Amino acid sequence: MIGNLKPLEILLIIAVIVLLFGAKKLPEMARSLGKSARILKSEAKAMKKDGEAEDAAPVADQAPQQPVAPRTIQAAPGDVTSSRPVSEPNRTTQG
Repeated sequence: MIGNLKPLEILLIIAVIVLLFGAKKLPEMARSLGKSARILKSEAKAMKKDGEAEDAAPVADQAPQQPVAPRTIQAAPGDVTSSRPVSEPNRTTQG
């Protein structure tokens, strides 16, 4: 779809976006989008790492369990104001 757009049409779309949101809000929106992308990327890495840990879990289950510190997500390096703890479901087996 983007390949079908001509340069004049792209400029027109950009002009409409600037008029709708205003030039002052665009950098803030781009910053917010960047933070969201970083959070998504870190969550994807964490899920992949958790998946690999679950695959190796039968070997690790034989060792005594140690308490695990809660994970936190940071939106940007050094930005502690937006970090938040990640709540993970408790896994209990019913027998």
